[in-house]
Amino acid sequence: MSEQRHERPGVYSVYDASAVVSAGRGNRTIAVAAKATKGTEGQVVTLTGYTAGVTAFGEDQAESPGMSTLLRLLFANGASTIKAVRVAEAGATADYEAAFALLGNEDAQVVVCDSDALEVQQALRSAVEDCSTRRKERIGVVGLGGASAAELVERAKELNSERMVLVGPDVLDGTGKTLSAVFGAAAVAGAIASARDPAIPLNGAELSGLGGVAEEYSDNDIDLLVRGGVTPLESVAGVVSPVRGITTRTTTGGAADTTWRELTTILIVDDVIPTVRSALRSKFARAKNTAQSRGAIRSQVIVELEKKLSAQIIDSYGDVTVTAAEDDPTVCLVEFGFMVAHGLNQVYLTVHITV
Repeated sequence: MSEQRHERPGVYSVYDASAVVSAGRGNRTIAVAAKATKGTEGQVVTLTGYTAGVTAFGEDQAESPGMSTLLRLLFANGASTIKAVRVAEAGATADYEAAFALLGNEDAQVVVCDSDALEVQQALRSAVEDCSTRRKERIGVVGLGGASAAELVERAKELNSERMVLVGPDVLDGTGKTLSAVFGAAAVAGAIASARDPAIPLNGAELSGLGGVAEEYSDNDIDLLVRGGVTPLESVAGVVSPVRGITTRTTTGGAADTTWRELTTILIVDDVIPTVRSALRSKFARAKNTAQSRGAIRSQVIVELEKKLSAQIIDSYGDVTVTAAEDDPTVCLVEFGFMVAHGLNQVYLTVHITV
């Protein structure tokens, strides 16, 4: 993968991934763009509690849920810090794009909005992908209201990004009123942001603040959604939870590709690479590009990878090489690979009975 080189000193990174063919609570900040009943449009507000959110943006009207409903679900599901921007009442795509641009300058790892319009969600996809190339890794979590399983799969195809999570179906609030799937997405975003271990799958995580789902999916529907890049929700004994955490990335170059299907894969990438970057930035901010320094860099990378291996966030890592760039003596090239730890989705029992 080619990378544009900048002149600013720092630690930069690129990554790629390949699927294995043979058998074989760190809190995150959430960014929100939504309509609200009050507050200054186009201004980022930092919130650490729901009450502060209502003070800043007002309470949603029952017939038009928006910012305060999102905030309630985010905080109920474990969000600790939220960066919120009020979108203009018109809610045009350009309004959301402006909000996403503002939030792109903030330190956030998960982004949600109150719109299920395709153009807005594609704008969110572009925003999170742009931020991630600028070493501000993040994912977007969205929903599609009133959609069938087939329509959800079609929307996932139109997003097709490992950094986008699409949630369905619509959900119910505590009174049994139907809410758009964008609010189910907010609950999922809160659960993602509150998870301390990126390798633990989202499967079965209890989502608070919801009274149920508007549609009960059959096993065939679940198969269709998971394979199609959708994170389906279900309600069992009154508890709403994701069946499986899935990204919308299902194809590469038009060909089917399951490499990035599991949400944990991108969450692990966003945990490991920034950790290594941060460690090198703090220890080698002012260093010489000598054999001794490169040896120390290699040792530090191994230390960080060993920590991730011990925490079972990665399964293994390969050889770490550190070399000076041939075309620029001030650039140090660090290369390594690792295998993500996989979540446990299914257990098959084979039972031999003697009578």
